[in-house]
Amino acid sequence: MSQPRWRTGRRLWAVGLFAAVALVAAYGSWWAARREPSGAELTLHGNVDLRQVELPFNNSERVAEVLVEEGTRVTRGQILARLDTSRLRPQLSQAEAQLAAQRAAVQRLHNGSRPEEIAQARANVVLAHADAGNAQQQYLRLQNLSDTSAGRGISRQDLDNAKTALEAAQARLAINQNALKLQVIGPRQEDIAQAEAELGADEARLELLRQQLADANLVAPVDGVVRSRLLEAGEMASPQHAAFALTVTDPKWVRAYVDEAELGKVRMGMPASVNVDAFPGQSFVGWVGFVSPVSEFTPKSVQTEELRTSLVYEVRVFVRDPLDKLPLGTPATVTLPLPVPAAAAAAGAVR
Repeated sequence: MSQPRWRTGRRLWAVGLFAAVALVAAYGSWWAARREPSGAELTLHGNVDLRQVELPFNNSERVAEVLVEEGTRVTRGQILARLDTSRLRPQLSQAEAQLAAQRAAVQRLHNGSRPEEIAQARANVVLAHADAGNAQQQYLRLQNLSDTSAGRGISRQDLDNAKTALEAAQARLAINQNALKLQVIGPRQEDIAQAEAELGADEARLELLRQQLADANLVAPVDGVVRSRLLEAGEMASPQHAAFALTVTDPKWVRAYVDEAELGKVRMGMPASVNVDAFPGQSFVGWVGFVSPVSEFTPKSVQTEELRTSLVYEVRVFVRDPLDKLPLGTPATVTLPLPVPAAAAAAGAVR
């Protein structure tokens, strides 16, 4: 009886030990799941960055007035400064007058001859025809007189003069007939094409002068803040020298770097929060807008196997800053919430 009782106690001890081990394992899994962060975070450090635009005048002329100061917030299309246009406006007026004259010339060629001009040409033909007929009759009379008198009734000189007058009258008739044809046909197509080409050149010149007049006003291409005012009234402007340096406040981003080991955790479009020391307790909403596909070594000249972990990639975290609280170069801390691991998500679902 003592032996079976010992075996039974041994079995109960083994079962109890197995149950204890299972309980400890279950508790360990539960505690690990409890300690698993609900959402791990990746922290990056960088500086606020933004775009800057240098604005030169397109024309070389003296500055007439400067309308904004450094630090002024400007909007797209706002006039920042003006050039002197006292020499440009007379050129514009001259070009407008020349263009109007050339347009009238082209219109005249397209319209052709007026009815009055054609009627005048017809009258000239009739008159020339009458003169030629009269000269012919005069010559025939003198020729007949010379023939009947055997050359004694009229001198040879008078007969030659009559013949010359007839030939001149016939030539004038031919000239007037051709002039009538030209009036009826109208101008040549080559003349019309030449006049139209000259008209196009005048239009292009006028458009250029108008653009130069518009370029005398230097306007802001985007919304921003005037960072530097580089020209004053009375100075000579040039396309090679900027008149203003404009800071573009939107978009604005934090330029940070992530090492190669953490690169797989960063994705385009993932949300982010940005904090700066100047505003403790305040977070700015942001998102990952750029991840560089090219790595950078630190130091760049060393590429040994031991320093592969020194590879870093540029990350731009765009940030919303409508009140422009983040100046250029401000040190910033970027926090990227990472997705919940699958094990932690399953454990959370069980709880």
